[in-house]
Amino acid sequence: MKLILLGAPGAGKGTQAKMLAKKYDIPHISTGDIFRANIKNETELGKEAKGYMDQGLLVPDELVVALVADRLQEDDAQEGFILDGFPRTIPQAQHLDKTLDEMGTKIDHVIDVDCPDANIVKRLSGRRACIKCGATYHTEHLKPKVEGICDVCGSELVLRDDDKPETVIKRLQVYHEQTQPLIEYYKDKNVLVSVDGKLPIEDTFEIIVDILGDR
Repeated sequence: MKLILLGAPGAGKGTQAKMLAKKYDIPHISTGDIFRANIKNETELGKEAKGYMDQGLLVPDELVVALVADRLQEDDAQEGFILDGFPRTIPQAQHLDKTLDEMGTKIDHVIDVDCPDANIVKRLSGRRACIKCGATYHTEHLKPKVEGICDVCGSELVLRDDDKPETVIKRLQVYHEQTQPLIEYYKDKNVLVSVDGKLPIEDTFEIIVDILGDR
């Protein structure tokens, strides 16, 4: 089962990807993890990517897809995989399709976790993170025992810059401009299904599993 999860930042696709990876015993793959692994292991692709990143440049689509393709050929991905946060643009999707075709495979399903901007801003701006251990909480859904204090280590909880409303709105604008067009791209290929990201996590997960079946 080869899956792509789409969704705006904060829509919950990362959480769903982890749950699906566990249920179907397939790897949850993000480009961030791939970059870090290749740079750490000093692979040729990693060195090339680091060269761009060190200059503050975007890594070219061809190189990003090459890194992803390399990861998809590892043993644990032969029975399937979940791509989370990739592709981000139409050109990346086109490069990915071409690469998968050359590998003799294709994407089976694209799940779009759909959540309105207003819900995402409220959800993310309510998150609080521990400045010491990184544990996360929410002002409405996962409150600490003592307001502003981490249950785990007793350190201060803060609103991260990434979760501030003005930052979230900017991230959403980038998503709508660059990534949202992928919804129509995959809809045209008859592989896309949208699910309601406003629902509780478990409910959204059950809907996705109903769509995917046992494998």
